[in-house]
Amino acid sequence: MMKKLVVMGLAMAMTAAMVNGVCAQPVQAADGEGLKVALLLSGAANDQGWNQTAYEGAQKACEKYGYELAYTENLEVADISAAFADYASAGYDVVIGHGYEFGDPALEVAETYPDTKFICTEADASADNVASYVMACEQTAYVEGIIAASTSESGKLGAIGPIPGDSLVKIINGYEDGAKSVNPDIEVQTAWTNSFVDTQLAQEAAKAMIDNGVDVIKHCANACGNGAMTAAVEAGIWCQGDSYDQSSLAPDNILDSAIYNLDVVIDTALGSVADGSFEGDVYNLGMADGAVEVLLSDNLSDDVKATAQDAIDKIISGELEVERDYTMRQ
Repeated sequence: MMKKLVVMGLAMAMTAAMVNGVCAQPVQAADGEGLKVALLLSGAANDQGWNQTAYEGAQKACEKYGYELAYTENLEVADISAAFADYASAGYDVVIGHGYEFGDPALEVAETYPDTKFICTEADASADNVASYVMACEQTAYVEGIIAASTSESGKLGAIGPIPGDSLVKIINGYEDGAKSVNPDIEVQTAWTNSFVDTQLAQEAAKAMIDNGVDVIKHCANACGNGAMTAAVEAGIWCQGDSYDQSSLAPDNILDSAIYNLDVVIDTALGSVADGSFEGDVYNLGMADGAVEVLLSDNLSDDVKATAQDAIDKIISGELEVERDYTMRQ
């Protein structure tokens, strides 16, 4: 549903983009003035997952720095470059692309708009006016693998991702590594839906895994992954949330949620703009920085909670280093 466009100063280029899902809203500025920031999302801003955590994080950071915020949701990959260009040509000072798929389009558009700063999450893109912030999501996935392997009775786990990319592959691999640190013989079945938003695809993939003996399912598939959690609830097996506290989706079945604190990430990025220290580079943030964490459910036994917390503490201290592996294993 289209929200009323209320951000001041949008150029005519943004009017055309509205048809494709542009939503804009003012954030109450601390001083009533500030830079204009735009956020680009691959899914809905209220998806209770990957996109919502970025939207809420951007809101919080813009409120802190007195910046004006607009956003576009449900962007297809083919439309990302145009969305970047629309905001830059409309005079936005900073444009944020949330996800690895925004990296290459940001580099492409940045050359044409050298006075605009482009920020990407989970990308490997950098230029004079392009900075990327990569979260150590493999750390949360590793802990989730420990939890899953410690809980499973069948010795079979399921992991469902959306479109394969480095930021998703590292999660699936981290999950498997964590699980095998508990049980080297555990079986991790994986599936890729090739969609960020089609919940039915994830639900079908999860059902196939359940039929094959899986009794814990982890997803990192954005809104699409909510379908996997639905399948887990219907089958009465355990599931694990991603990006956001997803306990409300499966209160009796959820073991944990991997939390990506985009308020920390975006605050760090916009803070560099605010204090003039912005530099195009790739920055890494993990558990020790407060960028990622694991929310443990009350459904966990005390023993599994203690095991998971021990791993978390060791990751934060640096005693336990989780490998970031971008290799497709299956």
